[in-house]
Amino acid sequence: MKKYLLLLCTTSILPFSAFALHHESVSNQVIEAQRAELQKNTIGKGFGPQSPRDIDDLSGINQQLFSAAPSASKMNLCNIHFHKNAEHKGGEFTQYAGNGSGDGYSSGYQYTGLLTKDELSPTNNAVGKNSHSELFPGDTIEVHYVYSSAQVTPGPTLGACLSDSIKNPELRVESQVLVLVNDKSALNFIELTKNVNKGGYQQAINIPSNSGSPVQYKGSTTGPSYNEVGSPYQVTWNVRPEVLKVDISTVDTWLQNNIYNEDHAHGVRNLVINPALLSAN
Repeated sequence: MKKYLLLLCTTSILPFSAFALHHESVSNQVIEAQRAELQKNTIGKGFGPQSPRDIDDLSGINQQLFSAAPSASKMNLCNIHFHKNAEHKGGEFTQYAGNGSGDGYSSGYQYTGLLTKDELSPTNNAVGKNSHSELFPGDTIEVHYVYSSAQVTPGPTLGACLSDSIKNPELRVESQVLVLVNDKSALNFIELTKNVNKGGYQQAINIPSNSGSPVQYKGSTTGPSYNEVGSPYQVTWNVRPEVLKVDISTVDTWLQNNIYNEDHAHGVRNLVINPALLSAN
């Protein structure tokens, strides 16, 4: 028995959440009330399909149709940001982080894989710390590369995706879920977010192509501000099902200096589960 216990204590593979901080969460009733408000504020008002959703289950009955946006290569990158924990559920990110604060923090979905002790070793400085959260090795993030059909250049917020000439452009989001590790050999976030003008379009040229076939569906913009009201924006989503490892120090460097004015992780919107708010594709 002692030998068995020693083996458990010295193993080099740990659950990704081994060192996760624990926060008090609101009750299930709070989340249920938010979902009820979302239904009340959208029913019969013509809202299109909403996001985020479970990408492993694409059933839905929303009847508001819109055409899929062009491929990202034929649109302009307008914004990059990320959320702490995945907003979507599915693939390798199906572990529920809990109800969280009720306003988008400490909720969402987490990587279900295993990480080593070295990958989970603490950093020497705070990363992305604000009044709501902080980033640690082992944390899951969902990165959103937002594209617009408008003639725009990358910049802060969704406003960068609009122009004076086109207020309702087609929107596409390429989504990649990452897990933060303390490992210099992992992916470099600065490289992942690199953009250039390619063929006349603003492009993020290093979006991963080795994280599974993207699940495409029609939805909306996300974020906790839409927990109780519908998003009016129509978005074509491509969500990759596999999680990749990224060096947390490169995320820290990016947060200190980027063209999007991003300095922390965003909160998550409640997973949309009402079939009337989900597309049928």
